[in-house]
Formats: sequence, C-alpha cells, structure tokens
Amino acid sequence: MITSRRQFIHSSALATLGLGFSLHAQETKPLPIKLSLKYNMVKFDADLAKSFAMLKEIGYDGVELDSPGGQDKKAALAASKSTGLPIHGVVDSIHWRTRLSDPDEAVREKALQGLLTAMRESKEVGGTSVLLVPAVVDDKTTHDQAWQRSIEQIRKALPLAKELNIHILIENVWNQFLYDPKGSNQQDAKLLCDYLDEIDSPFVGSYFDIGNHQKFGKPAEWIRQLGKRIVKLDCKDWGVKGGFGKIGEGDVAWADVRVALREIRYEGWATAEVSGGGPDVLKEIFQQMRKHLLGIA
Repeated sequence: MITSRRQFIHSSALATLGLGFSLHAQETKPLPIKLSLKYNMVKFDADLAKSFAMLKEIGYDGVELDSPGGQDKKAALAASKSTGLPIHGVVDSIHWRTRLSDPDEAVREKALQGLLTAMRESKEVGGTSVLLVPAVVDDKTTHDQAWQRSIEQIRKALPLAKELNIHILIENVWNQFLYDPKGSNQQDAKLLCDYLDEIDSPFVGSYFDIGNHQKFGKPAEWIRQLGKRIVKLDCKDWGVKGGFGKIGEGDVAWADVRVALREIRYEGWATAEVSGGGPDVLKEIFQQMRKHLLGIA
C-alpha cells in the first residue's frame, strides 16, 4: 500500500518511465518485414539453384517470379526447396500489353486467362499472391471504362482465388489510373481505396509500391490511408531530379514511411523493384532496403 503522496508520485514516475522505455523500444525495433526481390533483377550466369543459394547467402528472405511464362516453375520450386529460400508470389507478366481494361472483349478474356495462369503457378511454387496492374487509361480507354472493365474481369477470378487461397494484389503504377497524372504532388490514395473497396473481397488487396507515386503524393500518407488493405510492398525510390534510382537516393521520406508502416502494424513482404545486377549489386540493394525500409544501420 502506498502510504504517502511522495511514495505515490515516485511509483507513478517509475511506471511512466517504464512505459516510455517500452514505447521507445517498440519504435526502435526493426519492422517485422521480410525482404525479397524480383527474380528478373538477377543478372549473373547461374542456374536457379545457384542463384537462389546466392540470394540466401546475401540475406534475402525470399524471391518473386514472373507468370505466365518467365522462370521454369518446377526448377524454381526445386531450387526453393533445396536452398530454403521461399518464393512468395509472382508478377502477372502480361498485364501491361494484354489488359483487363482493353476495349476488345477477346483481349480482356486473354488477360483474365493470364491472371488465372499466374494464380495457379503462384500456388504451384508455394506463393501467396499475384501482383496485378489492373488497367491502363489511354486514348482508347477512359478512367471509368478502365474501372468497370477491370473490376468485371477480376471478379471472374475470385472463385479461383478462394479455391487456391491466392491474393490478387493491385499495384499503384504509372498507368494513369487511380490518380491524376496531371495533378499535384499532394494527391491521396482515395481512388485506390475506393477501387479495392468496390471489389470488396478478402482475396483482393494492395501491393503498395512505395516509390511509384512519390511524384504525385506522399507514400507515408498513402500507407496510412490504405491501412490493412496493404498486403505486400514493392520497394523503390523516385526523385524530382533523377527519377527512379537507388533506394535512399530519391525523395521518398523513408523515416516517415517506417513510422506509417508501424502505425498500420504492417507485417509481410517487401520486394525490391529496381535495376538489378550481379551479386555485389544485389548485396548493395539488400543493404539499402535494410537501412531505409527497416531502419537498420
């Protein structure tokens, strides 16, 4: 029992100090994010097993493939099993040229079949997702048309997504969709949020690319708006002077990004999507991700 005001104040101060230490420890603890890269960034002469082993040695937690086509999936799965380096998903390799938003119904059907193939191949290699650029706005497709056509096709893929337990993850890219390409650098994520909410499926979320819309808005604010809609991250940087470049050398406010990710309690994959190279380059990219994304010096 506290017998005096002085004892009470002293006990309260100790409790507050302890809480402060606890919060500070939480803020300085590295984010619980697993680091990956797109396999097409690997630019050295080695088979899949050797390159997977090299990525594992560098420190990467996983890798992401391409589909349809791309890397040999059976060989990739074998390499994954032999090295212990997971394949966490695939990128839809045809979504830019064969679009879910195309005016031609036959093209939209082909795009849907490509997405379904990517979903099956992601499952085959042990992945959990397909990264998808859902639409492109151009002189043949308005924003409203891109919205309606792409959602119609994505909904057709939802039964297979549920069957396979594979997420269809929408990436924010320079496709003139879900942002104003002629707008300011203060845009927010409302359109992307509304798009995902209209689909309204636990199997559709955001594959948030941290650097892609730096020109149009603040990544940390987009992260806060998207919140739990974010399932995975792409990691890159962009600057007014140099465009896309090395992680940490653009205009992305990485400290703010880390705070925002902690606020939404993000846990999951972050995949580098920058110019690749040989082992030394890939090691440098890994260290840049640790420093700027995870906050590890």
